[in-house]
Amino acid sequence: METSHDTIVILDFGSQYTQLIARRIREAQVHSLILPASASLATIRALHPKGLIFSGGPASVMDETLPSWPQEVLDEDLPILGICYGMQLLAHVSGGIVSAATRREFGRAELTVLDRTDLFRDLPSSGPFPVWMSHGDRIESLPPGFVCLARTPNSPVAAMKYVQHGKRWYCLQFHPEVAHTTYGPQILRNFLFTICGCRPTWTMRSFLEHSVEQIRARVQNKRVFCALSGGVDSAVAAVMTYRAVGKQLTCVFIDNGLLRKDEAVSLPKLFAHYNGFECRVVDARDSFLRRLRGVADPEKKRRIIGRQFIRVFETEAQRVGDVTFLVQGTLYPDVIESVSAAGPSATIKTHHNVGGLPSRMKLQLIEPLRELFKDEVRVLGRELGLPEELIARQPFPGPGLAIRILGPVTSERLDILREADAIVREELAPGVVDQELWQAFAVLLPIRTVGVMGDRRTYEHVIALRVVTSVDGMTADWAKLPYEVLERVSNRLINEVAGVNRVVYDISSKPPSTIEWE
Repeated sequence: METSHDTIVILDFGSQYTQLIARRIREAQVHSLILPASASLATIRALHPKGLIFSGGPASVMDETLPSWPQEVLDEDLPILGICYGMQLLAHVSGGIVSAATRREFGRAELTVLDRTDLFRDLPSSGPFPVWMSHGDRIESLPPGFVCLARTPNSPVAAMKYVQHGKRWYCLQFHPEVAHTTYGPQILRNFLFTICGCRPTWTMRSFLEHSVEQIRARVQNKRVFCALSGGVDSAVAAVMTYRAVGKQLTCVFIDNGLLRKDEAVSLPKLFAHYNGFECRVVDARDSFLRRLRGVADPEKKRRIIGRQFIRVFETEAQRVGDVTFLVQGTLYPDVIESVSAAGPSATIKTHHNVGGLPSRMKLQLIEPLRELFKDEVRVLGRELGLPEELIARQPFPGPGLAIRILGPVTSERLDILREADAIVREELAPGVVDQELWQAFAVLLPIRTVGVMGDRRTYEHVIALRVVTSVDGMTADWAKLPYEVLERVSNRLINEVAGVNRVVYDISSKPPSTIEWE
């Protein structure tokens, strides 16, 4: 990366939101890098950062063993922002008292600001505002020299600072990086520009140029496959790779039998206008469904699907000959939920294209979008000139409808869910409902319920309707759809989808739930 960019280093203690912090910093046009919390002081110094951020994480400072981290960094003349666990760690090592909260905070809380001189500068002064909490411990007593900046009804110290002896340490119990913290971007900008003195010089175009150079340098004269799913992620990855290596790229679209209605035909056509793109369509429906037969556990489904995808790609590579690399449109939310990206984060679920891959692969992976979020990829897609029809597509999981069918996957259940999904997409399409939705889809539950249809008793399937709003997929809230919209969708599902007699609406947020059910 160009040395002319100011850099913020984030020490990752394992938070699910670590890359979201980096992304918010990039939105402010400041370059950011994530290092594991155990990174050495020499490694940090070599990056010449303008400031440090300690992320949150699943650990507690009351554990017998704390995650490894370079405590000597506290002797550096660098501004530090501690978030959630990062705040508790700074409080703990500075002589404060941290204890288990009598009432944990997960989700929305109301923050009252007490000091608006630096970190909370230029925020509206009228009353409390919403912030997003995710913690079980809290600060009971401030460390010596620290000043309380804000509180919530459950956290008497929700923000604090230490500005003495050349140190500039700021701490937040809440997560400013998530979309549900109302003034989170402004709080982070205050840290970047007011406290650290950063310059806003890093853009998505600079990311694109750097990534294309990296792909070209790695591939050289070798041939490349790109896993094309029809979504914006794989499309952007494909166009970036084509810009880097041209006709050395072959795109492969696999029909795994788990796609939505008519997508096996319509999606490959969407790429026909890209001159020079070679796109192979592979019918692998039987092989996927055969391996999924009788499998109910969602983690097993994901691993089976991930491994079978690789088998198909490797078979196609043998047919083409001399293919070395496989490009995937893996995004950061896939990575952070599947594996620990840079710190000790917990595995939430295995994504088929990350944790579901076999340990030994003949093809080498290239994942140019691995550190980006969905809306960043959409910005990148516009930079590349992709059509808006493709850029605006709602996220669709790589394992497809298999993880929207709770329990074993069968042809009969796939048919039911395809019809239900088509109705949901039609009724909740952009422009049909008067709000912007992140995702809207149907889930087929593994239960049947009694109903009455045409004066006859029925014992049929249940569809759960999942509709959420989000900015990046890392956090999400259920959509408050008008009752008449819910009524219309429910009526169509029950009347038009054979085998369905009940519809329920999911009103849980992420966290504590995930967007997908499996």
